[in-house]
Amino acid sequence: MRSSPPLAVVDHRSQWPSEFEQLARQLRVAMGGVPVAIDHVGSTSVPGLAAKDCIDVQIRVPSIDEARDVALLSAIGFRCRPEPWNRTEVSGGIPCRKLVFAPPAGARACNVHLRESAGAGARYALLFRDYLRADAPARRAWGAFKQRLAASVPDLFDYGRIKAPATEILMAAAERWAADTAWFVPPQTPPESP
Repeated sequence: MRSSPPLAVVDHRSQWPSEFEQLARQLRVAMGGVPVAIDHVGSTSVPGLAAKDCIDVQIRVPSIDEARDVALLSAIGFRCRPEPWNRTEVSGGIPCRKLVFAPPAGARACNVHLRESAGAGARYALLFRDYLRADAPARRAWGAFKQRLAASVPDLFDYGRIKAPATEILMAAAERWAADTAWFVPPQTPPESP
């Protein structure tokens, strides 16, 4: 029988952006000049949005080189997730390559998503973030939905299966917002000095 840890969706925490910045600095050093950008994505990247206390980081690279990328991140203790969903995701109906890394044992909970910069997966993550940052009613509704869902379905796997179709509805609204506002993928971020 499958077992997963109990799920908790908590109110937004003011330290999440600074915790992301600490992770991003560590990842920039480890990855050298490979990344195009390192983005704070997912619910913890949206001020005021309830979320699981797990920082989602997106590393945008020109192309995924699994041997190189796994070696660079393994050198600082990050573990490439072994699950079958780890190497491909479908974003907006388009299959995209990706790799997901778990943090070193005992480190701050995070997921590091390595995606190709020009791919639909990278765009999807950034659109999710930017739409919810811009639309307060959508942000409040999405946070309340996730908190109610987590309270009634505390199994992480089941929570994800139920949340997935709702996310597609949210992203349809995000696509309309993107068209109405002429939103575009933010350009690469300049590398910071370590």
